[in-house]
Amino acid sequence: MPTLKDGDFVVYESLAIMAYLDRKYPEPPLFAKTPEDTGLIWRALSECESYLVSADDKVVRPVFFGKGLEKVEEIQQAAQTIRQEFKTLDERLASSHWLVGEQISAADIAVIPLVQLLLRAASKEAAQPLNLGLLPLAQTYPNIARWVQRIEALPNYQRTYPPHWR
Repeated sequence: MPTLKDGDFVVYESLAIMAYLDRKYPEPPLFAKTPEDTGLIWRALSECESYLVSADDKVVRPVFFGKGLEKVEEIQQAAQTIRQEFKTLDERLASSHWLVGEQISAADIAVIPLVQLLLRAASKEAAQPLNLGLLPLAQTYPNIARWVQRIEALPNYQRTYPPHWR
C-alpha cells in the first residue's frame, strides 16, 4: 500500500497522497491550475476507477496467480473493456504528451501503474492463449507506447518501479 510520511504526518492511498502533495507542494500542480483541466483530470481518474481497475483485476489476477484462467469468456470481456479504454487513452495522447494538459498530472500518475501492470501481465506466458490484443504496444496503441516511454524517462521513475518486476 502506498504510504507517505512527511514529518509527523502520514497518509496512505495514492489519490490521498497526490491530493496532499498538491496542496503542500503546489508547483508543479498535480491537479492542474485551471478549473477545466482539474475537471478533466478528475474525469480521467473516475474513468480509470470505473472501467480500467475492475477489468484490470479480471485479467491480471488469473495471469499472475493461475487461478481463473479457465474463465476465458470473462477474461475476454475484461480484455475488451481494456482495449476500449486503451483506445480512448491512445486517442487523447494523439494530440498531447500527457493525459490532461501540458504537463504530467495526477491523471498520468494514477493511470500509469495500471497500464504497466496490464502490460506486464500481457507479456506472461499464461496470457498468450488469451490473445488479449494489447501487445505489441507500439503497434496496437502507439500513442500510449510513447507516453509510457515519456514517463519511464522522468527523473526518479526507476525508484518507483517495483524491484521484483525487473
